[in-house]
Amino acid sequence: MKDPRVRQLAEVLVNYSTGVKKGDVVLISASGMESVPLVKELYALCLERGAKYVEYDFTIPDINRYFYNKASKEQISYFPQHKLDLMKKVDVYIALSAADNSMVMAQADQTKMIAYSKVIRPIIDWRVKNTRWVITRFPTHGAAQEAKMSLDEYEDYLYSACCIDWHAESRKQEKLKKLMDKADRVKIKASDTDLTFSIKGLPGIKCDGRFNIPDGEVFTAPVKDSVEGYITYNCPTVYQGKEFNNVRLEFKKGKIVKASAPGMDDALNSILDTDEGARYVGEFAVGVNPNIRVPMRNILFDEKIFGSIHFTPGQCYDECDNGNRSAVHWDMVKILNGDGELWFDEHIIQKDGRFVHKDLLELNPSDQ
Repeated sequence: MKDPRVRQLAEVLVNYSTGVKKGDVVLISASGMESVPLVKELYALCLERGAKYVEYDFTIPDINRYFYNKASKEQISYFPQHKLDLMKKVDVYIALSAADNSMVMAQADQTKMIAYSKVIRPIIDWRVKNTRWVITRFPTHGAAQEAKMSLDEYEDYLYSACCIDWHAESRKQEKLKKLMDKADRVKIKASDTDLTFSIKGLPGIKCDGRFNIPDGEVFTAPVKDSVEGYITYNCPTVYQGKEFNNVRLEFKKGKIVKASAPGMDDALNSILDTDEGARYVGEFAVGVNPNIRVPMRNILFDEKIFGSIHFTPGQCYDECDNGNRSAVHWDMVKILNGDGELWFDEHIIQKDGRFVHKDLLELNPSDQ
């Protein structure tokens, strides 16, 4: 029996997030064969909306792992021009992952993964700048296990986070965006965290279901050299197939001068040494999705946890350009629920993971 929520998710992606219309060229890119039910619904909906052409492709993470472990230097450095040529014809890009094992790349050659990310960066940059794109996840047993849930529980959690009234959420986020736009100094205080930085002159950007599903954050970027202090992240983060816990970063004049994670110091610092920009921060964001409350080891969800912030080493976004450039963009999450304060200038915005500023009270979930 078909799960009607698959169709609902496809409708969010096609009708709201990317606004597929007559004459569009659409590329649906799926990772993992378990995503077939959603790919079928997306394909049908795009045709119904009048798309001129709909392309779909599947990648298999286990096969990609062979590339990183076995490819020669020449093979790693080859630029797939045909992929860029295709992307230049695409109007809408919809990506979905149905990964059944988040650790599939844990033993892959990290040096080659970093090198290849630099090689294909022009394709990603073109897609981000020139297409109407969205990225999502499809529930699998492996993802449910990572989230410490049954598949039924995980499906309920995923669809509740994705299939919400994004028009209403956008209106609520507008007030937080306006406060960000006016702010200069940001302060975050919590356990083993005392961080200050400026966001003066950098806009707040709403994430209201246009590019990620699930969505639910408002982000900006710090003035590149303004970050001072330290932060310890309390949410697990998986990067290049490796899990890091309790990452602690210390900053001076915007730069990460010390980085540690229990048992993973070398791997952590190797990533932060990818290029000069990897030790500076490209994004600061506040998570506001009312139906995402706990870490799932899936950054598309975890960065939207209500009552969290993420503070991201690496590449900034064009919409909020603080000048930082890097092949790395690593969203690391700090949950402030029950422990933490967020300040904009002299105003406390959030305490213990709940909005307390009078203009933001409607962002709090109804059950808090």
